[in-house]
Amino acid sequence: MPLKVKDYSVSGETFELVENQTYGFLETIPQPKEAKLSEYYKTEDYISHTDSKRNVLEKVYHVVRNISLKRKLKLINSFSVTNLEHNNSEEKNLLDVGCGTGDFLSVAQNNNWQVSGIEPNQEARDIANRKTSHAVYKTEQLLAFKKDSFDVITLWHVLEHVPNLEEQVSIFKSLLKENGTLIIAVPNYKSYDAIHYKNFWAALDVPRHLWHFNQDSISALFAKENMKVVKTLPMQFDAYYVSLLSEKYKSGLMNPFKAFWFGFVSNLKARRSGEYSSLIYVLKNN
Repeated sequence: MPLKVKDYSVSGETFELVENQTYGFLETIPQPKEAKLSEYYKTEDYISHTDSKRNVLEKVYHVVRNISLKRKLKLINSFSVTNLEHNNSEEKNLLDVGCGTGDFLSVAQNNNWQVSGIEPNQEARDIANRKTSHAVYKTEQLLAFKKDSFDVITLWHVLEHVPNLEEQVSIFKSLLKENGTLIIAVPNYKSYDAIHYKNFWAALDVPRHLWHFNQDSISALFAKENMKVVKTLPMQFDAYYVSLLSEKYKSGLMNPFKAFWFGFVSNLKARRSGEYSSLIYVLKNN
């Protein structure tokens, strides 16, 4: 039976999650038409589109983001060494799809990466371009990049937002160099916190999240493009942040102590199961 989930951020509308029989991920039904999808992002509470620090939640978000940026940089640097040896080139090319306000691109650029970004939200794109010397473009400009352009392509909590999923996955594959690396971070609906909070789980975030993945569905989706998952990494902070929002949706209050407990339990259980609240998938050509 489909799970009914409410949009707590913007519209208050209710959507259903239905399993895709081909790949095994869950689909948000009905999906807003692409032209109207941007309406569901029009809220000051959408943190990835702003640099504001108005409340405790936003301040915590920025502290965690700064820690995560260092980890992301370390990750892409670990793969660039292999790529540069293979390509016999000193240039490291990075594309960050859905780059938000450009903090990751800025950090990468300051560490000798040639960076490009894609960001559909104009306000976020303007902020990002001030940080990256105008390296961030509109979504439709993705097709303007030449094939085999990038050593690393990243999508940090972006794939779940992308319309026309199979078509977009094919484009990412074509833009990647032969020995390049695709890095994707998405929520995991098989995690303990997802199972505990059910329809209140904040990482469902309908209808902005069009797709809801588990590990098997990511492998199946990219196998069609002859790509395989070579490494899976946890995003342990997500369990706490998502639980905090989930408590708010469930009870109307943040309940930080309760949220911390369920985030802690989720990470603890995931040490055995591997089912963390969010996962980073590192993919390469098969």
